[in-house]
Amino acid sequence: MKFNVKKIALKTLKWIGILVCIVLLLMFLLPMLFPGKIEAEVKKLANAHLTSRLEFNHTKLSFFTHFPSLSVSLDDVSLMGSKPFENDTLLRAERVAFGINLKRLIFDKTVKVDELYVTRGFVNVKVNTAGGANYNVYKSRPKDPAAPRTPDDPEEGTAIQLDRVDLRNCHLVYNDHSAKILVDAHGVNYLGKGGLSEAIFDLETNADIDSVDFSYNRVAYLESKEIHADLITRVNTNALTFILTKNELRINRLPLEFNGFFTIRRDGYNIGIDAASENTRLEDVFTTLPPPYLTWMEDTEIKGRADLHFSFKGRYNVKEKQQPTLGFDAKVRDGYVKSGKAPVPLEDFQMDVSGQLPALDMNRLAINLRGLDFKVGEKSFFKAKVTTKGMDNMAVKADVKGSLDLAEVDAALGLNNLHFKGMLRTDIVSNGIYNASKKLLPKTKGSINLQKGWLKTGYYPNPIKDITFVANITDDKGTYEGLKLSVTPASFVFEGNPVYVNATVSNLEDMFYKARIKGELNVGRIYKVFAQKGLDVTGYAKADLNLNGRESYATTGQYSKLDNRGTVLLKNIKATSELFSKSFFINEGNFRFENEKMWFEKFIAHYGKSDFAMNGYLLNTINYFLESKGTLHGEFNLKSRLINVDEFMALKEGENKDRKTEVEYAKEENPKMSGVVVMPTNLDVSLITNVDKVEYNGLVLNNLTGRAGISQGQMTLKKTIFNIIGCKVGIDARYDDESPLMANFDAHFTAKDFSVKRAYNEIPMFRELVTAAEKAEGIISVDYNIKGDFNGNMGPIYESLEGGGIVTLRDVKVNGLKMFGSISKKTGQDKLNNPSFNNIVVKTTINNNLIHIDDFTFKVSLFRPTIKGTTSFDGLLDLRIRLGLPPAGLIGIPITVTGTHSDPKINIFSKTGQKIDDAIYNEKTNTVVREEKRETKKE
Repeated sequence: MKFNVKKIALKTLKWIGILVCIVLLLMFLLPMLFPGKIEAEVKKLANAHLTSRLEFNHTKLSFFTHFPSLSVSLDDVSLMGSKPFENDTLLRAERVAFGINLKRLIFDKTVKVDELYVTRGFVNVKVNTAGGANYNVYKSRPKDPAAPRTPDDPEEGTAIQLDRVDLRNCHLVYNDHSAKILVDAHGVNYLGKGGLSEAIFDLETNADIDSVDFSYNRVAYLESKEIHADLITRVNTNALTFILTKNELRINRLPLEFNGFFTIRRDGYNIGIDAASENTRLEDVFTTLPPPYLTWMEDTEIKGRADLHFSFKGRYNVKEKQQPTLGFDAKVRDGYVKSGKAPVPLEDFQMDVSGQLPALDMNRLAINLRGLDFKVGEKSFFKAKVTTKGMDNMAVKADVKGSLDLAEVDAALGLNNLHFKGMLRTDIVSNGIYNASKKLLPKTKGSINLQKGWLKTGYYPNPIKDITFVANITDDKGTYEGLKLSVTPASFVFEGNPVYVNATVSNLEDMFYKARIKGELNVGRIYKVFAQKGLDVTGYAKADLNLNGRESYATTGQYSKLDNRGTVLLKNIKATSELFSKSFFINEGNFRFENEKMWFEKFIAHYGKSDFAMNGYLLNTINYFLESKGTLHGEFNLKSRLINVDEFMALKEGENKDRKTEVEYAKEENPKMSGVVVMPTNLDVSLITNVDKVEYNGLVLNNLTGRAGISQGQMTLKKTIFNIIGCKVGIDARYDDESPLMANFDAHFTAKDFSVKRAYNEIPMFRELVTAAEKAEGIISVDYNIKGDFNGNMGPIYESLEGGGIVTLRDVKVNGLKMFGSISKKTGQDKLNNPSFNNIVVKTTINNNLIHIDDFTFKVSLFRPTIKGTTSFDGLLDLRIRLGLPPAGLIGIPITVTGTHSDPKINIFSKTGQKIDDAIYNEKTNTVVREEKRETKKE
C-alpha cells in the first residue's frame, strides 16, 4: 500500500492549523467570557487587602499582553503609601498586570494571581527617622467562618500567590532616613521566578540596572553605576528570611560575589552579608569611580590586581539603638597608571587597608592602612602606614614619608580638570592617643615642605602660583602642652596679588600664638578656581594682621600683654550656615583687631529680605578660631529696616544645600511645615536693637527697640518695646529651639489701652485666648505671663501653654454674644443681652488647654452679675454666674453655662455645671496625649 507523503503532510498541517486557530480563538474568546468576574474580583481583592488608595484608568483582559499567561492589566496605576506617608505615592506605573492561573479559573472557578508585571513604573519606598515605612499597604483579613459574606468580599479562593515578578524599565527609590540610606536606581529591569506562593522557596533573579546611586549619611558612594545581577535567594516567608545562596553582581565592570542572609523583623531587620571581588583587574575597580573619572580612563593605561572584601552584619532596631557592623578589606598589587604621553608612569602601587565600624558607631571606627606605596620615575616616591582606632579617644600610629615631583605625578595621572607642579617632601611619624577632653595628642615629629607650587583647574584660566608651604610639627610629651607647630611660611600669588602667612602655635593647654598675615584676594575668582557651584559672588578680602599673645592673657584679663592689631576688609562676600536655608551676604565688613577685641567698625549685610547694620565688638576671637570648640562673646548695636523671622525658619526653601542631615530629613518628612528658628550655640552676644519692622507668621511689629541676647542656643528679649495694632507692647521673653520642628518659650508681656476689635482681627493668639472678643468693641489692657511650646510651623501648641495674668476692660461693649443673649432670654431681662464693662479687672490662668477665670463682678443696669469658671481653647464652657439682684446685688440667682461658645446651655437656679477634664500634654515628646473633654457623668 502506497502512502502519499505529500497528502499526509498537507492534512497534518491542515489539522495543526485548525488546532492553532481554535487555540487562538479560545485565547481571544475566553477573556470575553470572564471579564466582569475577573475585573470585579481584582477590585474586591484590592479593597480587601490594601490599606491605602489604589487608582487606575481602565482594565484589559488578554492572553497576548504577557503571552501565554492570561493577564488583567491596569493602566495608569497609582498606589499611595501607608501611614505616615498616606499622601505620598508608593507606586506609579504606566501599566501593572496580574497573571491569572488559567487552570484554577476554568476548573476551580477561582481567581489566583500568580504573576506580577510592572511596566515603566516608579517605586518610591520611604522610611522616616522613627522607622515608619510607606510600604505596609498589604493587610491580611482573617475571616470568621461563621460571619456572613458581604457583596464586597472577594470570592472564596481568590488570592495573591506570586510565582513571577517582572519589572520593566522602572525607576526605584529607597529613601531610609532611619538608616540614613538613599538608593536611586533608573532603568530597572528585574525578573524574579520561583515558588513565591510556597512558605520556603528559591527565588531566581535576573536584574539589569542602567544607573544606580547609593548614599549613606548623605555621602555618595556610588554614582550612575550600571549593575547586572544573577541571584538565587532562598526565601522563608514564615520568618521573612532571605538566604543568599548563589549571587553574582557586576557594578559597571567590577564583578562581585556575595552571600549571607537578610531577615525582616517587626522592629527592624537582621543581616549577615559578605561580599568579595578577588583577583580583580584594577581597571575594573576604577570603573566604580564617579562618572567624570570614566572619561579620564579612556586615555589612561591602568594595570594591576585587587582583592576586595566587604561585610555588613548585625541587628538593626531603632528603639533599641542597635545597628549592624560594617567591615571592609582592600588589597592592591602591582598598580600602574600612565596617562597618554606621560614620560613616566605612576607604578609599583601597593595598598593594603582594612576597616571596621562596629554598630555603625564612629567612636569605635578602626582603620588599618598596613601599607600605601608608589613611585613616579626614579626619584619620586611615597610610603605610608597609618592605623587609627576610635574617634573621641583615638589611638593613632602613623609613618608617612614621601618626595614627589608634582609635575611628574600630574603627567602620569593626566587628570582632566586639575594640574599641579612643585616639589613636595613629607616626613611624619606619630604614635599615641588623641583625646581632646584629656588634652592628649600623639607623640609626633614631622614636616611638610612644598616649594615652587603651582595649581590650575579647568574651571578658571589663571593658576595659583608661587605656592610655598613649610610646616613643622613636634610633640615630645604626647600632650597639648608639648605641641609646637610652625608654618614658616605659607604663601602664594593669585592674579598678581600675594598672600603671606607666617605663624607659630604651641602649648594648646595655654595656647601661645604668633602670626603675620598679609594679602588680598578676589574671593569670587578663587571660588571659580575650585568650581564652587552656587557661590556666584564677586567678593573681595584684604587682611593686614599681626597677632601675638597667649590664651590665658585674654581669659584672665591680662589684655596689656596681648599684641593683636591689624585690619580685615570684606566686600560682597557670600556666607552660609548649616542652620539657615539662605545665604548671608556681607555687603561691607570693616574689622579692626585691638588686643582682646575684634571691632566691627562697619558691618552691613542682608539675608533674604532682612537687612542688618551693626557696630560693636567680639571678645577673644583669636582663641575662638584657634580652638576646635569655643564661644564668641560680644556686644553690638543692631539697626535694621526689616527682619523677616519667617525666612530664618529651619525648613524654609533656600539656595543653601549644605544643611544638617536632621534638617534635610525633617524637610522631606514634613513638606508643609516651615520649622522653627534654630539658634547658634557658639554665640554669647548682647544686642541693643533698633528695628523698623519685624514680620512673623503674618504679624507686623513696628519700631522694635530694646536689648536682645543670644547665649547657649537661646534667645532672650529684655525691656523690649514694639508697636502693634496702634498699641505699645512691652515684652521680656526667652526662646529655645529643641529641634528643627520644635521650640519652647516663656514670656511676660504688657499692652495698655488697645482696641479689642483690632486685636481679635489681627493677632491669632489673642483670638484664641480671648474668644469672647469676637463680639466686643472698646479699649482693654493686658498684663500676662505665658510659656509653652512651638509646633513645626512655629505656632503655639495650645495644650502646652501655661501662665496667667490680668485683662483690664476699660470701656468695652459686648454685642451679640450668644451666652449673654441666652441668659437675657432665660431671665427675661433684656438689658443683660448686650452688657458694657467699665474698669473691670479679669484675672485668668491657663493650663492644659483650659482657661480658668477668677470671679469678677460688673454692673448691668440694676443687676450685679459675677462670673467665674472654665473655658477651653476649643470653645467648651463650664461657667458659674451669680446674677445679683437689686438692691446692691445682695440676693443672687445662680446660673450655670455649659455647652460651647457657639451653642451655650443655660441653667437657671443651678450651681452644678459640667466639669471639663484637662488635656494631657507630654512635654518630653511634645505631643498631645489626650484632648480636653467633658467629664463623663457617673450613672
